[in-house]
Amino acid sequence: MYTLRQIFESFRFAWRALKSNILRTVLSLLGVTVGIFAIIAVLTLVDSLEKNIKDSLNFIGTNVIYVDKWPWLADAEGEYRWWDFWRRPNSSYNEYKFLQENLKYSTNIAIYADKGRMTVKRDNNSISDVRLVGASEGYENIFTVNIDNGRYLTTDEIVGGRDVVIIGYEVSKTLFPNDDPIGKVVKIKNRKFTVIGTVKKEGQSFMGTPSNDYVTIVPYTAFRKLYQTGSGRWDEMESSIGIRGLESDLGLVELENEVRGVMRARRGLRPSDKDNFAINRPEALANIIGNLFDVVGIAGWIIGGFSILVGGFGIANIMFVSVKERTSVIGLQKSLGAKNYFILFQFLFEAIFLSLIGGLMGLFLVYLITFIPLGTLVVTLTVKNIVLGLAVSSAIGLISGIVPAAMAARLDPVIAIRAT
Repeated sequence: MYTLRQIFESFRFAWRALKSNILRTVLSLLGVTVGIFAIIAVLTLVDSLEKNIKDSLNFIGTNVIYVDKWPWLADAEGEYRWWDFWRRPNSSYNEYKFLQENLKYSTNIAIYADKGRMTVKRDNNSISDVRLVGASEGYENIFTVNIDNGRYLTTDEIVGGRDVVIIGYEVSKTLFPNDDPIGKVVKIKNRKFTVIGTVKKEGQSFMGTPSNDYVTIVPYTAFRKLYQTGSGRWDEMESSIGIRGLESDLGLVELENEVRGVMRARRGLRPSDKDNFAINRPEALANIIGNLFDVVGIAGWIIGGFSILVGGFGIANIMFVSVKERTSVIGLQKSLGAKNYFILFQFLFEAIFLSLIGGLMGLFLVYLITFIPLGTLVVTLTVKNIVLGLAVSSAIGLISGIVPAAMAARLDPVIAIRAT
């Protein structure tokens, strides 16, 4: 109890010392403020940029692998052998059904195709640059399709290839500005489709990736009436097969191996033959993005580290001056029975207070950045970065103040009292 009271008294002495020299305190913590601001600002911008980019890639789904004609990334040697890929057969509807019947580690599977820059009409209204998607069963479980009004495609509509359509927010707003679109008819390539549902507004993504605001979703078999796809020919419109696995990396690895084996068997490939299909995983893109921003984060630490270093030297210098100014007070305190740790904590707390206040000011400046409009980039100061900023500033205060505080604690009381 006595020790705790002594530590509390050390806090009070340190706080009084800081308040008695306001100007010097402010000048001392500016270095730490700039350092913490530089580090946390860079980390916050990097984290926000990474999150916005990954959110923009949500349209390709999570825990999903894709069976495609083309791989998304170059091979291990950094080479993209397009000349080996262009004559590959496309994913076919029969392969989709074969995978659906034979996969054990999948939770959902769908085949889909899409065509961009479509024009959708309704009477005298029309909207261009719309993405037309032909979706099979399970598509809504691979991708996010938030129905705002109406309903999703039924199994009978998908299997029967009925001329029904789900439209995005902007499509609905343009073609039906004052009407409920459900049950109304729109034209796609001069073919009539009945609207059965609308998708919730998503808004523009950071990277301008496909948005469901400008989408029309029709049954896959209805899409095949408009465009040749799904037969496996290399020269037709491409289809992709999306397969959702279990919610774990191990589950996706098992699924990927299983898909590779089933596809090789379906296409009659011999053990010595190379795959004539690609298995793509969104996690590969996420890992590349994560590695890139790790490098940027390290650069931020280096830039802010120099400022923090200057701030630390500034606090250490002020603490040496403070010890010199209060030498006689220290001698008087020790002569009255103050323990060495009381003097040590007194100056150590003062250094930590200085650094913490500077860190809080730096974090406040970063917080102000989050209110600056940066287009579609949403900047967020996370709890992780706040804790990191406070931890770094506390550590700098501790390191900067330990030597001056130790010197003050070891002063001889008789010599210290005589100091002027």
